[in-house]
Amino acid sequence: MAQDRHKHHAIDYVEFAVTDMAEAKRFYAAAFDWAFNDYGPGYAGIRTEAGEAGGLCLSPSVVPGGPLIILYSHDLDTSLTSVRQAGGRITMEPYAFPGGRRFHFQDPSNNELAVWSER
Repeated sequence: MAQDRHKHHAIDYVEFAVTDMAEAKRFYAAAFDWAFNDYGPGYAGIRTEAGEAGGLCLSPSVVPGGPLIILYSHDLDTSLTSVRQAGGRITMEPYAFPGGRRFHFQDPSNNELAVWSER
């Protein structure tokens, strides 16, 4: 039953507004090895082993701010290098916090995300 894989009131899907679909897909594929399900020129689902975790939605503009999406990494330094090489702009260099380390970055559409790892 499809309902069994969804947890009640859990975050189930996250959509990112992007101003250039091709560039956004290129960036996330290069930085994090993400793959996509294309649903036309204005939408691409973010594929996972369990289905989809979210999507990229074409928008005329992106307004920075709002909820911060935080990704987990087994190797923060490798993730930082991948984000830089893919063209992400680092907005906060790696820093320690109780339980681990993290950095923040902006994608080519100016969405801000963070990546964290355990110590």
